[in-house]
Amino acid sequence: MRQLKKKYIFWPVVLSLFTGIILIGLLFLVYQNWNEDNISLENDVAKLVRTNKEEKETNLKTIIHEAQKSVVQIEAENESGQNIGSGFIFNEKGDIITNAHVVQDADSIFVKTSDARTYPAALVGIGENEDVAVLRVPQLVDRSTLPIDGDFEGEIGDDIIAVGSPLGFQNTVTIGIISGKNRNFTVEEGYDYQGLYQISAPITNGNSGGPLIHRQTGNIIAINSAGSKEGQIGFSLPLHEVIDLVNMWSDQADDQELNYNTELTTYEQVDEEQLKQDANYIVNYFFENLEMRDYLNAYTLLGSDLQNQKTYQDFRKEYVHVNDLSINNVETEMTSSHRVQITLNADHISRKDKQIRLTEHYKSTFVIGYENDQLKILEQERELLSTTEQELTVPEEQ
Repeated sequence: MRQLKKKYIFWPVVLSLFTGIILIGLLFLVYQNWNEDNISLENDVAKLVRTNKEEKETNLKTIIHEAQKSVVQIEAENESGQNIGSGFIFNEKGDIITNAHVVQDADSIFVKTSDARTYPAALVGIGENEDVAVLRVPQLVDRSTLPIDGDFEGEIGDDIIAVGSPLGFQNTVTIGIISGKNRNFTVEEGYDYQGLYQISAPITNGNSGGPLIHRQTGNIIAINSAGSKEGQIGFSLPLHEVIDLVNMWSDQADDQELNYNTELTTYEQVDEEQLKQDANYIVNYFFENLEMRDYLNAYTLLGSDLQNQKTYQDFRKEYVHVNDLSINNVETEMTSSHRVQITLNADHISRKDKQIRLTEHYKSTFVIGYENDQLKILEQERELLSTTEQELTVPEEQ
């Protein structure tokens, strides 16, 4: 009997041990697989977050630069005088959105573009109660525009950029936030405003009709339409309130019936002072991008001939070692009706080693002109005048 009892106990113990070993092995395998999946998932999420962040972080100066290409100053004339406002190109037909009160009762309408040209415009559609109008300029067909977001509904606290021509100063930029929503009122001119954004960026004479841009996305979300008497706040008409009406006018417009009040092929005027200002802006923007190490954006400001002469990689090598830039002695002159020459001295500051700071003194010459109806750096020359080495008493931080 004692021997049978030992046999009876032995097999259950062996079976239990065997089962335990199998369970431990299975648990180990499950743990390994679970751990690997976790690591893989975590990496995917991390990559996704980085990608989204890069897409959303749009450089402020780039937004402003791109916006100014599509924003125009509007001059509406009648027997009583001239009314100045703003507008922005919104499609490939050369159509411009502005406020109705800017062009109401106008006998002739002209638009000034960022490249200092003036064109006649035809009225495509105008609101009776809604303060919105659409103009058409054939010379602006296929001109680049900022994205239009007709579905966007802003929230209080959203960062915004307002672009316009206050008091005739073209392409002026103000920055603020959406400080209120759903503002409703009626003005003496008979326009009924519904669902306006109240913004902290001031709106004054000449701003009307310009775009309100969402800072985070760079999309146009509203039309700057009215301001307070004190000039400290503004009101913008959300595009989602009028986008259907605007698109209907644009789609139904018949080019044969539009009235421009002048010959399209003969009327073209260049404002030389504005062209000089815009040329200086292009050159300053070029150096700002170099300082921010955004070499690709700086390279896109070059005309096609310069880009054919120099690859992006070679262009980048010329500046990648530069830690700081200083510009002085800027001289600007017109060389023809459509070209501006800018001469300046530029100091390129870099590090020779931990103890030596090297400054290269250049004389640079830029020729700015039109290419495909956009201002570009058509010619660029630079001459190395001298170099200066400065020994640092305390090594600068890397």
